[in-house]
Amino acid sequence: MQLDNPLIVQSDRTLLLDVHAPLADECRNELIPFAELERSPEHLHTYRLTPLSLWNASSAGFMPQDAVNVLQKYARYDVPQSVSLWIMETAGRFGKLRMIPGAVVEVKSVKTQDGTAVYEQYLYLVTKERPVYLEIKANPQAKKYLVPCAYDENAVSVKTELSSEEKNYCFSLKLTDRGTVKQLLLQSLWPVKDEIQLEDGESLDFKLRSVTSAGKPLEIREYQNAAAAALVGNKGPGTGFGTIVLPCGAGKTIVGMKIMDLLKTSTLIITTNISAVHQWIQELLDKTNLTEEQIAEYTGENKTIKQVTVATYQILTWRPEKDGPYPHFSIFRERPWGLIIYDEVHMLPAPVFRVVAELQAIRRVGLTATLVREDGCEGYVFSLVGPKRYDVPWKELEHSGWIATAECVEVRLDLPEEKEIDYAVSGARVKHRIASENPRKFEVAQEIINRYPQDKILVIGQYLEQLADFAKRLNAPIITGKTPNAERDKIYGDFRNGKIHVLVVSKVANFAIDLPDASVAIQVSGTFGSRQEEAQRLGRILRPKERMSRFFTLITRGTVEEDFGSNRQKFLAEQGYSYRIIRYTAKDDLNELQEGIGACNEYK
Repeated sequence: MQLDNPLIVQSDRTLLLDVHAPLADECRNELIPFAELERSPEHLHTYRLTPLSLWNASSAGFMPQDAVNVLQKYARYDVPQSVSLWIMETAGRFGKLRMIPGAVVEVKSVKTQDGTAVYEQYLYLVTKERPVYLEIKANPQAKKYLVPCAYDENAVSVKTELSSEEKNYCFSLKLTDRGTVKQLLLQSLWPVKDEIQLEDGESLDFKLRSVTSAGKPLEIREYQNAAAAALVGNKGPGTGFGTIVLPCGAGKTIVGMKIMDLLKTSTLIITTNISAVHQWIQELLDKTNLTEEQIAEYTGENKTIKQVTVATYQILTWRPEKDGPYPHFSIFRERPWGLIIYDEVHMLPAPVFRVVAELQAIRRVGLTATLVREDGCEGYVFSLVGPKRYDVPWKELEHSGWIATAECVEVRLDLPEEKEIDYAVSGARVKHRIASENPRKFEVAQEIINRYPQDKILVIGQYLEQLADFAKRLNAPIITGKTPNAERDKIYGDFRNGKIHVLVVSKVANFAIDLPDASVAIQVSGTFGSRQEEAQRLGRILRPKERMSRFFTLITRGTVEEDFGSNRQKFLAEQGYSYRIIRYTAKDDLNELQEGIGACNEYK
């Protein structure tokens, strides 16, 4: 027992970090590789050990005994034996199954028209442990893809020689089933160590500028270089795929371009909407040696493919018939891509997951501010795109000045009396909408806007009728999913250039939009309790700037919206942001609100 130590290790595998203890910062840095931060309020930060957190660490070379040693070094009380044992057993599962190049087999039942033989590439899934082999062999779902003891059957050539032990415990699988098998086995708590060399793809003359086309020096920050290097590695087996987690405003696009600079290969970039496509293209033209002739846009408006192509998830998942094929999936095979960048990878749609499962021979990176998915599919990102290779806490970058200092304020309002009966007799979804569209929210939004005349302000919401009313009454432009892309780009440009002071936006602005000077966001309604959405909306105002950023959320008190708001707040607490609550009571008494907002100016 060492009472000065900062860490309390609990038997449910939660870790409590006392931020006031002498070794707290040192301990936090050593927890980052293998533990997930869940909450970080003022005094005690909560981390959790999960299978994914340990396998992420193992994929980066972090040994299970290293994790146990960290806990024992900083623990205030004895580390529960059950926790140490669980770490050793769970982390030790990584690497028990290895996927390696297999055999080339002649398909004897198929010939080309001229009688030439047809060959198929197989992979090996091997283990040295008989119990593991028997468990996989008995898995009914795995039987669809894995053939036991077939490493030399009809082999024309063998890519990898197996030891006698591995020959006894070997499966073969088709090359095209590589990702599907990894995904399936992860669900069975058997992460696969993929040791297959990735293809280089078509070479590309790519170089980052030292001075942008706008004449500004281009400085790659230390953490951006480190993130790119962590992904690319030594370009050998086991490297070149994974996920990079950085806060909004930290320059994930720069990281993507740095990876392109290291690999110099034909690249497909997939992002969330057409505005983000245009933004990527502008960044590439501004900061690299690429010309317009080398970059293509593949969207609903323009479908061309070049050495560097930027596409949207929406066009890839479009299909003319509900149960028909996805015609635009052919883009993945149109060129010998050497790199695929999945921007906002936490948004990866289920149909694209299926394609990604096939594209395991291509270097790939997922970029995101948070791997939180409300559907619990973080494991799919791990198995198909790749494990987390780099992560930096939001507050660490804030303290370094790389993202803006921000404060979060929740303003709670009463529901008007005339709405109370409608609310009481409605179902859950209608209750949420009535609370979200509380008419008193306009009064508060107007007061906040008046309070910050020098700031660029975003009014963000979920319901289009509500947003249209706000835009009309504020005399502000509005962007929704129905706004034509040309008009959308013009409005974003006017906002960046200072021609517009207030902009009303729907959830289409949640992702991949760079509005560097936005410093106030007023969230008037949200998608139920989505932590992911909360992260993205806060991210709209985190680009570094001289003034403090402020994130206001308007909540109807005593309703389901308050409950959902608590879930969204969880993400902000996890990142270390304090959530200040202000009570607003009546239209004719704005003093309390004004004083509350004023107090926020001094609150850090």
